[in-house]
Amino acid sequence: MQRLNNITSRKLAHTEYRIHALLSARWSPVAFSSQMVEREKICTVLEAARWAASSYNEQPWNFIIATKGNQAEFENLLSCLAEGNQEWAKNAPVLMLSVAKLYFEHNGVENRHAFHDVGAASAQMTMQATAEGLFIHQMAGFDVDKARKIYDIPDGYAPVAAIALGYLGDSTNLSEKLQQRESAKRDRKSLENFVFSGKWNQVSTIL
Repeated sequence: MQRLNNITSRKLAHTEYRIHALLSARWSPVAFSSQMVEREKICTVLEAARWAASSYNEQPWNFIIATKGNQAEFENLLSCLAEGNQEWAKNAPVLMLSVAKLYFEHNGVENRHAFHDVGAASAQMTMQATAEGLFIHQMAGFDVDKARKIYDIPDGYAPVAAIALGYLGDSTNLSEKLQQRESAKRDRKSLENFVFSGKWNQVSTIL
């Protein structure tokens, strides 16, 4: 059983109901340490993604990975990110790009659950990273067309999200704007805002 003594967090979630410590410790920092992530831990995080559930067990996820162990590869992936994300993601030792396969292998039919399943794999990867004392920040802000061109991503596949992985860093090294973002209070909608019964927007009585 994975021990939880590696879990560290500056921003534990204050929840209305009890959740697992991994979930309350998970958040998306912008301050990453330059400390390299051990190969075994990277593979462990990817292994967690491998065992996610998916429609028809299609496993439509792919991950393109670059580490600072190969600076040219790292710069290639970094260049795909939006400028605002490059500002802080350049400090992370590992960058990734998730890619969804859009059609089922067994019959060629469109898999409308592909993005959902890639998200599920990424969520499991994030939880495993938290258990390893690591942090993940997923990004929507990246150039999809540039990523397709750089990595020769074929038709039938779609880049989903960029991902930064690493150890937590010193937020004082960030710009003032990013420091404010890093220290901002964590907030979530209440269950009443999204859990319904009977009809749409009717709050469930289970709450």
